[in-house]
Amino acid sequence: MSDAILFSVHDGLARITLNRPASLNAFDAALAREWQRVTVEATSRDDVGAILLDAAGRAFCAGGDVRAMAQTMGSGQDIRDLAEVINTGIRALTESAVPVVAAAHGTTAGGGLGILLTSDYAIVGADSRIGSLYANIGLTPDLSVSAQLAQAVGERRALQLVLQDRMLTADEAREWGLVAEVVAGEDAESTATAVRARAEEVARFWLAGAHGAYGQAKRLIRSRPERSFAEQLDEEARSIGAALDTPEAKARVAAFAAASRKNTPSTAKETV
Repeated sequence: MSDAILFSVHDGLARITLNRPASLNAFDAALAREWQRVTVEATSRDDVGAILLDAAGRAFCAGGDVRAMAQTMGSGQDIRDLAEVINTGIRALTESAVPVVAAAHGTTAGGGLGILLTSDYAIVGADSRIGSLYANIGLTPDLSVSAQLAQAVGERRALQLVLQDRMLTADEAREWGLVAEVVAGEDAESTATAVRARAEEVARFWLAGAHGAYGQAKRLIRSRPERSFAEQLDEEARSIGAALDTPEAKARVAAFAAASRKNTPSTAKETV
């Protein structure tokens, strides 16, 4: 087993930490295999209600390890095989009914953008920069970038990002809808710490609430392209029916109804 990824589960929260800080957490073969293994495990476990995706060091993910590619990959088939291993993990996260929050401090580029897009809620640091940069080395988008970027920011903005060597600032990424929140610290290290802390707060919020319902809401949104409008309405109806039959929903609906009755002023006339 490699230490290219750190993985733990505690109190319902699975934490997946990319752990190649010296290479800006760029993917080589070892990281790809561990990514596949831990994402499949995290999304398959009954004791996981939320997933936090973060990274060690000063960057989130710089995509593929170009040096490793040059040294170990002799053909396009080699990089295709590696991408397909990583894609298994991307599909595990995006297709699951487990909400995923990303703590993406520092730089995110290339395939790292695809890893960021696997999250359902992304938090970055005020000093973060996010870009594509594939064409700079003669490559095309992979790891779900072409599949998910336009959905996240719109086709025209997606084209702006992949057809230039532009790196978005954190505020631009939030304005575009690529990330949800931007947090700041006094320096790069404290900013990274603040990003991770805020991401954990988000995950704990899900876990403290009806995390199963959050997960199903995520699934409905993520899987929408697979269905027609009418089919989506049917799936919504099926899902809310299934949710109401769960003990958690029954208890929460009853508590909400009781609180509403308690807080509603009586309209009955008082008699003297």
